[in-house]
Amino acid sequence: MGNIVQASYIVSAILFIMGLKMLSSPVTARRGNLLAGLGMILAILFTFLIPGMKHQLLMIMVIAVGTVIGWVSAKKVPLTDMPQMVALFNGMGGGAAAVISYLELSRGEVVSGLRLLAISGGLIGSISFSGSIGAFMKLQGLMKDRPITYPLQQPFHALLLLLTLVFGYLVLIQSAPSPHAALNIVTLFFAFPLLLGYFFTLPIGGADMPVIIALFNALTGLAVGFDGFAIGNQAMMVSGTIVGASGSFLTYLMAKAMNRSIQNVLFGAFGKVREQGVAKDMKPRDVEDAAIMIGFARKVIVVPGYGLAVAQAQHKLREFMNVLEDKGVEVKFAIHPVAGRMPGHMNVLLAEANIPYDKLHDLEEINSEFQTTDVALIVGANDVVNPAAETETTSPIYGMPILKAYQSKNVLVIKRGRGKGFAGIENDLFFMDQTYMLFGDAQDMLGKLVQALKKI
Repeated sequence: MGNIVQASYIVSAILFIMGLKMLSSPVTARRGNLLAGLGMILAILFTFLIPGMKHQLLMIMVIAVGTVIGWVSAKKVPLTDMPQMVALFNGMGGGAAAVISYLELSRGEVVSGLRLLAISGGLIGSISFSGSIGAFMKLQGLMKDRPITYPLQQPFHALLLLLTLVFGYLVLIQSAPSPHAALNIVTLFFAFPLLLGYFFTLPIGGADMPVIIALFNALTGLAVGFDGFAIGNQAMMVSGTIVGASGSFLTYLMAKAMNRSIQNVLFGAFGKVREQGVAKDMKPRDVEDAAIMIGFARKVIVVPGYGLAVAQAQHKLREFMNVLEDKGVEVKFAIHPVAGRMPGHMNVLLAEANIPYDKLHDLEEINSEFQTTDVALIVGANDVVNPAAETETTSPIYGMPILKAYQSKNVLVIKRGRGKGFAGIENDLFFMDQTYMLFGDAQDMLGKLVQALKKI
């Protein structure tokens, strides 16, 4: 029976790999998600057949409760809250890996040669769990999404890391003469990385959340993979390794898109507010004039940002696109890799409104087209179109690749107010001669633009 279980885990791992491959394209992403889910169901079902398995009824009850919570949450969560749900669910994965390590180490059931792997899984899983909870709290508005700093912050983090390593070493070498003594050492070992993960997230601002979510995803995968090797579970080995590798690569891509190192993301407190005085002012424009500008354009590029998600205006944006295309206007969408609060946030948002995927273009594809664009429409985006990234060497976003909307003949910006972006700096684009502001909620302004366009 044990061989059958192990064979089922291998099949599950293959399904995980196939599912992940399908996630690389929006055409096959839904099928890939279902395929990976089938792999997980298969792994769970065959786990009950492990010889000597106990507490099956309790396991079924826990699985049922978790399934209901996950299903209801996924059905009810709005897309504006998807980043924090991703952070929370990812944290649950890291927490599960930490619990597995804790139980195996406290019971002394991990053979000495594999104990280091279980310790590594517990350490990484604990950091991922508490760090993801911190990210969730920031995204949910339960704490400030700006970087939270305090005196001696880095030395405090270093102390927590040192204590984590010291107690990890004690767990590694302990001979467990007393179950209670061994349990106390293991408990203390897990306490410090839990604190480290949470405090580690505090100085990270909202602008860096796509990078951090990808990083914690990678850490969760690594933790699961280490645990899988420690307890001899093939499904955990393969799935954890795949998630760890893909999450690490995604983290690299997100950091590259901001032209910043991982070290700078983690320790730079990016997004901390900087006071600036700006002599120029933004130029408001009424909806009717803006509609005329757009309606008689030949080419319009839309740059969506987090403000679009907050206003839940993606369906109005689709209607806006339809009206323009009926008038013969070419419409494209420019997607910055770190727009929003999680990797692919804008892609998911626009896909929900059934905007064709072939109209979505990434930074490398679309930047050369702004020079031939009559109107660039910025909807809730800020730092990702700020020319200061190319011109101001003292700017905190200097060197970050941006969407070059400033090269368009005209720029219209839908913005709720005159506030700064997450980098805490003014956006030079908003003060350029060819830029005009439409102040208001994105859904409301797009609705008014649609109505005005229909009258042209």
